[in-house]
Amino acid sequence: MQRTKQLVSTTFLGIGSILAMGAVGCKVSPTDPSLAQTDDGRACPGPGALLDDGEDSNNQTFVAGGRGGYWYTFMQGDGTEVWPQAGALGGTFEMSPGGADGTQWAARFKGVVGQGAIVLGGMGMNFVDPKGGYDASKYGGVEFWAKKAPGSVGKVRLKVPDVNTDPDGGVCSECFNDFGTDLIIGDEWQHYIVPFSSMKQMKGWGKPRKGSIETTALYGVQFQVSEPGATYDITVDQLRFTGCK
Repeated sequence: MQRTKQLVSTTFLGIGSILAMGAVGCKVSPTDPSLAQTDDGRACPGPGALLDDGEDSNNQTFVAGGRGGYWYTFMQGDGTEVWPQAGALGGTFEMSPGGADGTQWAARFKGVVGQGAIVLGGMGMNFVDPKGGYDASKYGGVEFWAKKAPGSVGKVRLKVPDVNTDPDGGVCSECFNDFGTDLIIGDEWQHYIVPFSSMKQMKGWGKPRKGSIETTALYGVQFQVSEPGATYDITVDQLRFTGCK
């Protein structure tokens, strides 16, 4: 089923410079294969932990474990462009051909970031529809494959909105400073593992500021580019939860 998602971000965000992340008590790169051997990063068996692999080629995420949301794009700032076109502008998300490991389809967003203090372009999924919190406390993190097109900026922030940072949670007075981590995406497909325990809010803003992400009420996953003037073309595939408990 195809459905247009209406979303306009009013996110007060930017790309940081942190290229390393904490995981399981130490600093480990999200591309380090050793994360797959940790409690929070190990692969989950079966299809229940799959968020989406795009192989049905529609804009709905994989339906499993009480999940079944939709993909969307978002943008902010004069001069910012994003494809697929954001739902608020009448667009509907669509998968792109050419996935990781020889698969047929993947999620891709591309465009140009405008100039200004608060500018961004991004892509995300909601875990449930209608949008709401999802209890992911039995998992330890997320994994995915990602690459950029030649000439695209590689600085991308992975964000996981929760009940304390998403305005729909009814808690935050200064919203959108979601827990996440900053990534550097290369021109070839690469595997990333990001434990929830390694995710941090950006420094200096956001209310409330919690010590850790609230895994009992997660709203989805987002990938965001916030470098003014940057051209971006990012593809993501095979998103899954990790660390089944």
